[in-house]
Amino acid sequence: MSESSGGGSGRKRGGLFDDLAGMAGGAFSALAGVRNEAEAMARSQADQMIQRLDLVKREEFDAVMEVARRAREQVEALAARVAALEARLEPPAAAEAVQEGIDDGA
Repeated sequence: MSESSGGGSGRKRGGLFDDLAGMAGGAFSALAGVRNEAEAMARSQADQMIQRLDLVKREEFDAVMEVARRAREQVEALAARVAALEARLEPPAAAEAVQEGIDDGA
């Protein structure tokens, strides 16, 4: 007789654990949903704050920095070309001294 009462309580216990496991699984699913919703709300609030503060996103900042870097390189290259052209146009030092003497006498 103890076998039948032990076997019966084993089934009840198994059913109880199954019910508890089901409830725990449902609770975890609900918590995951709440977590996802909280993350979405936080992300939305952060985006709104960034818009109010007139901040730029990192991708936009990086793109502008790349454009500025290229422009700086172009300016440096053009400055070198201008310097080279000016050097070709300048008279030699002796001719320059003669030119200065002419300018002083005139």
